[in-house]
Amino acid sequence: MNKKTIIIGFIVFFGIFGFMIWGQSAQKNLAAEKKTETNTKSSLIAVGETAFDFGTISMKNGKVSHPFSITNTSKTDILVKKVETSCMCTSAYLLGGAEKKGPFRMPGMGFVPPADEIIKPGESRQIEAVFDPNAHGPAGVGTVARSVFVEEESGARLEFNFKAEVTP
Repeated sequence: MNKKTIIIGFIVFFGIFGFMIWGQSAQKNLAAEKKTETNTKSSLIAVGETAFDFGTISMKNGKVSHPFSITNTSKTDILVKKVETSCMCTSAYLLGGAEKKGPFRMPGMGFVPPADEIIKPGESRQIEAVFDPNAHGPAGVGTVARSVFVEEESGARLEFNFKAEVTP
């Protein structure tokens, strides 16, 4: 090997190493920002339950759904930017505005439309959580626990949970 090849090899190696270090630093900063965002207190409140148990459900009976309610308790309009789910077997709909919005699904698994729903002070909406017990195929039996997340423009989030015992 000649000297020029060795020098180029070192430059490439240190360039890749530098990008790896820079990427880790950027990832840590992004995680810290996200943690700060999710710790913001929501002005939306869940009315009633934030968790629901479907009990035992059968795959042969298909999808099940449950509504959760939210209300704007602040004195200003709230913009709901996102509604997301924790798994592709779950979808969610935003009800009670001018139209039924959704389906909203798990981020990163295809297009998830923005919710972009303004909730005025004192107004309420429903979040309909829909679970498809067939989404995981025959191996998807047993206890499941899933979540639906509602995120405001400020980054504050509400979380709704449900569980079910899936049988064939």
